Amino acid sequence: MLFRSKILQAAEKLGYAPNFLARSLAADSGTFIAILIADLHNPLFVEIADQVRARLESVGRHYYITSAMIRNEDGVPYLDKQTLKSIIDLRPESLLVIGSIPKIELLEELPKSLPIIVASGVPIGIPRAQTVRTDEAKGMRLVIDHLVEFGHKNIAHISGVSSVVAKDRAAGYEAAMKANGLEKHIKIVNAKTDDEVAGYQMTEALLTSKNPPSAIACFNDLHAIGAQAAIINSNSKIALVGYDNTYLSGLNQISLTSIDPGNKEIANKCADLLLED
Repeated sequence: MLFRSKILQAAEKLGYAPNFLARSLAADSGTFIAILIADLHNPLFVEIADQVRARLESVGRHYYITSAMIRNEDGVPYLDKQTLKSIIDLRPESLLVIGSIPKIELLEELPKSLPIIVASGVPIGIPRAQTVRTDEAKGMRLVIDHLVEFGHKNIAHISGVSSVVAKDRAAGYEAAMKANGLEKHIKIVNAKTDDEVAGYQMTEALLTSKNPPSAIACFNDLHAIGAQAAIINSNSKIALVGYDNTYLSGLNQISLTSIDPGNKEIANKCADLLLED
């Protein structure tokens, strides 16, 4: 005990502090929670991460947070395999994935004992993973019903990059259009990225088409912000609805109508699952 006391005194004098990552490597099981964010450019994912972090901080739990994707020259995101390898090497006690990432099935290569939770995404190819998300199709149906109530018929949808979430929202749009007898007005344009640049480009194409829509339902708020810029630049009067209700939609300069998928509730449920014994 005397020897241990001297070591601790020396460590304190030299300014050494415990390192939770080093502890995790030395322990039989992980001592921290890894948080993998699909896209740091999307405020939805960052908002969920911040809420989860606040919960973990409140009970003194360690976590390591990083991005899951990087972008190529065309702005198209892809999985950062180096980051995935780093997470494997650090041996976390559990993993939270926020958002949809390409080739998410590669996470199945992680140790079978590692719990995986996916927030606002779908863990395709990872049967052991738990997912926390809302009914995307129902949310988009609410968007279309809202626009129809205001007299719109020619409603277009800007869909996201190919993912289950994007497909579910597109399916909800199509189902709602059919339910309202608007089959002939169904128009889905597929964006190559989920950012405001793609929203601008897709809206510009819609506005210059032979039959421009009177309203646009967007995959997310970033698409809607880009769409809003295109609408303003063309001096058009088109109704616009976003999805995710990020803080950006509430800014006075933007003031965007957006569907709230329950971001805080999703984050808190994920935190509950991570903190389970």
